[in-house]
Amino acid sequence: MTAALRIDQLSLAYDTLRGAHFVVRDFRLEVQSGSIASLLGPSGCGKTSVLRAIAGFEPVQGGEIRLGDAVLSSTSVHLPPEKRHVGMMFQEYGLFPHLSVAQNVVFGLRRRPHAEQNARCDELLRLVGLQDAGRKYPHELSGGQQQRVALARALAPSPALLLLDEPFSNLDAATRERLTVEVRDILKQTGQTAVLVTHNESEARTMADSMLVMRPLAHATQDAGSH
Repeated sequence: MTAALRIDQLSLAYDTLRGAHFVVRDFRLEVQSGSIASLLGPSGCGKTSVLRAIAGFEPVQGGEIRLGDAVLSSTSVHLPPEKRHVGMMFQEYGLFPHLSVAQNVVFGLRRRPHAEQNARCDELLRLVGLQDAGRKYPHELSGGQQQRVALARALAPSPALLLLDEPFSNLDAATRERLTVEVRDILKQTGQTAVLVTHNESEARTMADSMLVMRPLAHATQDAGSH
């Protein structure tokens, strides 16, 4: 398999009164096409920052993020999020309460013909086991069902990469365990390349083909003016 995502010597920081506070330094990751990788670690280790940098929401202070042949981010390149062909699934479902399930799923396909939208929506709702829920609204669904709708919406534009940021943390233990397996099966069925961020080792081992353990940096502040 070829590498779909390649991150080389990535450094991320934010400004403080004392200078640049680094949350990630010289980070490397390679994710093969069609595989699921997990970033595992406690709060503050930088795993969500890495995910946000891949999505284009955070600038990089060093290194490079490449998806296929395209450079997404470097010290000289920053491709806008909407041009990265990257989908995201969050712990907060992020569904629009005033839209039906079907309308939520096709939200990212608004510029495509209606027939194509409807066909893609039907395909994805069948895939996530909610083929009869298209006319319902988010508040009529359980938490697990809402997260499956969120997955269908994230998959709708056929992203080159799917990022999952603690997607099951708001669910009860039984639903979380079941949905972890279901989502992995769906991603494998579709051949979707994905990166999962979690602090739950069991979840990471269940879902991911590869796992990278992250820890907070011990000395992460560079004084202003130093090099």
